[in-house]
Amino acid sequence: MADSGRVKHDSPGSSPGPGRKKAQQSPSSKARYSVNAPGHCFRKVTLTKPTFCHHCSDFVWGIVGFVCEVCNFMSHEKCLKHVRTVCSCMAPTQVRVPVAHCFGPAGQKKRFCGVCRKHLEGSSALRCEVCELHVHSDCAPFSVSDCRFCHQDGGQDIDTYQHHWREGNMSSGARCEVCRRTCSSSDVLAGMRCEWCGITAHASCYIIIPPECSMGRLQNMILHPSCVRICSRNFSKMHCYRISENSHHSEMDNLDDVDTPSPVTSKETQSTVSPDTGKQTLKVFDGDDAAKRNQFRLVSIPRIIKNEEVVEASLRAFYIPDEPQDYELQSYSQQGLFTDDIINRNGTPDNKPIFKDTVSDSWVLRSKPKETEVVKIYSSSRKVEVTSVTAGKSSTVDSILKEVLPRIEKQNENPADFNLVEVFMSSKQVQRQVLSGQEILLGKLQEIRKTSLRQMNQTRFYIEESRNRVAQVNLLLGGFPTQLEKEEYIHLLSEHLSVKSHLVTITYVHSEQGAVVLQISCFSEAERIYMLAKDISISGKQLYSLVIPEIMQSKLAKGSCPLLVFVNPKSGGLKGREILYSFRKLLNPHQVFELTSGGPLPGLHTFRDVPHFRILVCGGDGTVGWVLGVLESIRHKIACPEPAIGIIPLGTGNDLARVLRWGAGYSGEDPFNILLSVDEAEVVQMDRWTILLDAQEMTEDGKENGFLEPPKIVHMNNYFGLGIDAELSLDFHHAREEDPDKFNSRFHNKGVYVKVGLQKLSHTRNLHKDIRLQVDKQDVELPSIEGLIFLNIPSWGSGADLWGSDSESRFGRPRIDDGMLEVVGVTGVVHMGQVQSGMRSGIRIAQGSYIRITVNKPIPVQVDGEPWIQSPGQIIISAAGPKVCMLRKSKTKQKKQSGSLKEGRSDSPAPSDGGQ
Repeated sequence: MADSGRVKHDSPGSSPGPGRKKAQQSPSSKARYSVNAPGHCFRKVTLTKPTFCHHCSDFVWGIVGFVCEVCNFMSHEKCLKHVRTVCSCMAPTQVRVPVAHCFGPAGQKKRFCGVCRKHLEGSSALRCEVCELHVHSDCAPFSVSDCRFCHQDGGQDIDTYQHHWREGNMSSGARCEVCRRTCSSSDVLAGMRCEWCGITAHASCYIIIPPECSMGRLQNMILHPSCVRICSRNFSKMHCYRISENSHHSEMDNLDDVDTPSPVTSKETQSTVSPDTGKQTLKVFDGDDAAKRNQFRLVSIPRIIKNEEVVEASLRAFYIPDEPQDYELQSYSQQGLFTDDIINRNGTPDNKPIFKDTVSDSWVLRSKPKETEVVKIYSSSRKVEVTSVTAGKSSTVDSILKEVLPRIEKQNENPADFNLVEVFMSSKQVQRQVLSGQEILLGKLQEIRKTSLRQMNQTRFYIEESRNRVAQVNLLLGGFPTQLEKEEYIHLLSEHLSVKSHLVTITYVHSEQGAVVLQISCFSEAERIYMLAKDISISGKQLYSLVIPEIMQSKLAKGSCPLLVFVNPKSGGLKGREILYSFRKLLNPHQVFELTSGGPLPGLHTFRDVPHFRILVCGGDGTVGWVLGVLESIRHKIACPEPAIGIIPLGTGNDLARVLRWGAGYSGEDPFNILLSVDEAEVVQMDRWTILLDAQEMTEDGKENGFLEPPKIVHMNNYFGLGIDAELSLDFHHAREEDPDKFNSRFHNKGVYVKVGLQKLSHTRNLHKDIRLQVDKQDVELPSIEGLIFLNIPSWGSGADLWGSDSESRFGRPRIDDGMLEVVGVTGVVHMGQVQSGMRSGIRIAQGSYIRITVNKPIPVQVDGEPWIQSPGQIIISAAGPKVCMLRKSKTKQKKQSGSLKEGRSDSPAPSDGGQ
């Protein structure tokens, strides 16, 4: 790391990319410094640029600092004795319950890598979609499966949850829960935060906080992990959390199942000697698997160096904390490994620089064979190290079990009732393998190390009771034809998916949505159906399949009201995607549903047995109507028939959100504060209306003359328009269909509305001659108008007050729960523009609860912004059953929340880079 006592650090912005491997500097002969935190290898260095301490976050004054040569942790000399943060190479020892990460492309905020601690920059940065882990793509293989534990997996249940700590990447205002001083930093990776309750603390303070987590301020909204059960074997975490993999960048495809970095192809990395520094760069593989894939790490060393130091530098490059005396380097060529060309095998004297002017620049790091080895055995699924045993050449798995059981006070148990399980804690996937009783454990260890030393560092052995786990996988399959009987769906499943009836049971049928829920008692059959369904179309419609968790209603806390979140990621440009990510972090990802994956049905079905819950819809008014429609269709199947609905406005008009005080549009508000507002919001009732469109062929005198097309029923929440208003919406709709990529902001959308409106200035339409209106069975004479609008809420066209605020004796004051519609007319585009600008209001025509409209000729109509051309006939508007419950944001000002309850919820300032 240092050359002649001087360290020249990479800039914080530099990150290992696919064409440039991170070069690990060689050790020098200078003394190392011991600290209380395990794994670190500190060396005194001379600083050449502004640098900050990773322990106290303060600036390192002077030119002397102490840096860990493994993870780049920088410290003042005075802070060395207080360092408690463990090194990245010791991360596997800190895992309590192995849970894989769900990596996707990182966002735009300034973040630091959780492995090498450097600043993330560029497209190679990744983030976990469920927790706050950020890494370079090259560092991802060296992170471990320490994500949040969000559900029971059918094994040993865990009822008491501890804090899940993650280091750094916090908001700038975060304060320590213990000492109340600022514990965050925008310059380095510093501070600790619980990813469930949100409390923050210094790395030296968090160890005295009681371990049990209360879930924090949002505890009543969070779906507690102990209440969720899902049999996740054979399914990745991406499948369990319904995370759309097609939304991730193609670079994710380069990360294979074992998280190995991509090969280096850049010519500059193939150079073995740097003429400027007199150093050489070695390509080092950590085993046979990396050699086959040509996936290596670069180690930069002086041309004259001791053998042990080369091995030590190679171990640090792979974040392996073992002693170099137990390892050796073997020369590698494309033809194979040459065992006769080995470094550091024969105990050469330390003062003999035998690693000089080496011929090969490619080496394989190997573990020296041992006669015996100490193996740590963990109990079940918890991170409780129960014992260490010595495995020799004749030690079988059965003999190890017999030795371990008495030590854990199970000497009276039959060893045949227990298994020894190998668990590989890769960052992307936790792989489990039950070892056979006669397998030689020492041979197994040597086999793993020969394949990959990194894999060995991330592997544990657990002792578990051998019991047959009952498979119970719930899959929701949708995209079938609607309104079929259960037997017809069974026939479709048998015909297209060849389901095995003795393993698969249909537990629920949602015929209105064309979906069924299957309970499958075989993991392999569940996986087969899940994958096959995505490649099948029925009646020209693509099927979809989702893994559905089971919420154990009996374990829900008394008085809890979990929040069901629906996010339309296509709304609001990129904001929908960021909101989706934020809510997955702040809540349990099992309560956050992406509407592009099956719509609202999967979420409502998952919450069917929850007695009390609320819904938060992130999207436009059309998305809110979609959720309300599906909720209405399955209301009789859920335990909470009237869940109240809040809104995060991501659409263009957002009129319903304006009326309920959620704002004109989302503009980057803190997601944590939004959840607090939802928790404190008041429940209000809102009318909902059914519109029957019965098209009939009309005679010249306006009488019906036979059937023209089947009747159509739609539901209305906001407003229903005929004439010029609907015509503008229809033109906008056509423009968006021609080029949908351009319609990604409210500003652009409103500009298109203005453009199509100007094109209609010369239009003259006598709408009152083409329709007849009845309100509460009374004929109403229409004035000369071009547009007729029926209002359920006092907001129209992006917040305009079309009805007006003036009081009038013949009309009552409009409310969203009064059971009445307001009928308003507009004379043309100019009149609509005046209403939008607040200069005028519409022409008040009537108020009523039952509307009948006779249309004599085809006319544009729109319901809540969805336009079409309606054929002549009858249109009847009436109340749609019971009122719906909505959440109206409280008027009281939100109390300023402590930074310790937030996590990365606001953009940190991006000062000039300092660091390493």
